[in-house]
Amino acid sequence: MQKNVYVTSPLLPPLEEFIPYLKEIWENKNLTNGGIFHQQLEAELARYLGVKHVCLFTNGTLALLTALQTIRITGEVITTPYSFVATSHTLLWNELTPVFADIDPLTNNINPDRIEELITPNTTAIMPVHCYGIPCDVDRIQKIADIYGLKVIYDAAHAFGVKKDGTSILNYGDLSVLSFHATKVFNTFEGGAIICHNERTKQRIDYLKNFGFADETTVVAAGINGKMNEVQAAFGLLQLQHIDEAFQKRLTLDSRYRELLNAVPGISILTIPKNVDWNYAYFPIRVGADYPVSRDELYSVLKQNGIMSRRYFYPLISNFPMYRGLPSAAKSLLPHANYIADEVICLPIYPDLQVEDQHRIVEIIKSPSVTLDIPFDKVS
Repeated sequence: MQKNVYVTSPLLPPLEEFIPYLKEIWENKNLTNGGIFHQQLEAELARYLGVKHVCLFTNGTLALLTALQTIRITGEVITTPYSFVATSHTLLWNELTPVFADIDPLTNNINPDRIEELITPNTTAIMPVHCYGIPCDVDRIQKIADIYGLKVIYDAAHAFGVKKDGTSILNYGDLSVLSFHATKVFNTFEGGAIICHNERTKQRIDYLKNFGFADETTVVAAGINGKMNEVQAAFGLLQLQHIDEAFQKRLTLDSRYRELLNAVPGISILTIPKNVDWNYAYFPIRVGADYPVSRDELYSVLKQNGIMSRRYFYPLISNFPMYRGLPSAAKSLLPHANYIADEVICLPIYPDLQVEDQHRIVEIIKSPSVTLDIPFDKVS
């Protein structure tokens, strides 16, 4: 029976290591509302990541929603169409207008050259994404923000542990938001966090993620229920003990992919800047016009062979019905984002990916000759 291989898979430490955490939660009967493990995970993550403050959430989307509320963003927000749809959905939920800027075709991140031309009197913020964990051009983005008096919130869902010039990429901008979804390099099953730079902002975030309660009887804002529970936090504490080992395994897999795919005609591989300490969260390749089959045909061939790759990010956010009517969503204004969305496919990469499975993936890419039993456009 053929084994399926998925694009990502969570790091699962030994079960016996998790049992003591569960027993302690059971015995102290503190399941949520900022319990012991929640507080411990915030402190240990801040230390590990090299940031001032970590505010834990039950998922990354609620963290993004709350980040926008925290610094009171209004009007228009310039962002990227090349991301997971939650990035723009959080803007709509806050009654904000997404304004899409095209991306740099080398990094897949928002192109600073396109940001400035999109600024209007209604623009209040920029929300870039560190796509695949590759840092945005943070210095240029901050310079633009300073000139026009804009806030910067980074969607750093992919950027856990990433550093630029030896400094955490999470220290840039007004706020950064992480995802701890099960498919991320560090996860708490579901989960997320806002990274902020001072105690006053952390206090506001903590109010907002707990319905706006400042104390037992005082509500200071229209907050939401975004608190991470103790089981999630305990799993995060255990994962943190193994994260460096996971990074090393991912590095080995990344290096092997690069060696094996380097000379395959029509396949190009993402370049990592030399001043970046990366987390090897994804392994995207681009399927060019000189490859024997299209990207979608390759996706279908891989799927029929039990290889569950992902077309990150396809369709483009700006092409979904709720966004395509926006003036900035016109395909003519987003040429790079549109053609890259039609070329990129992310290959499986996770700590427990076996060498033989990785070689099987590469051999299929080298010879995508499996007969397509169903049309590629029907493969979900």
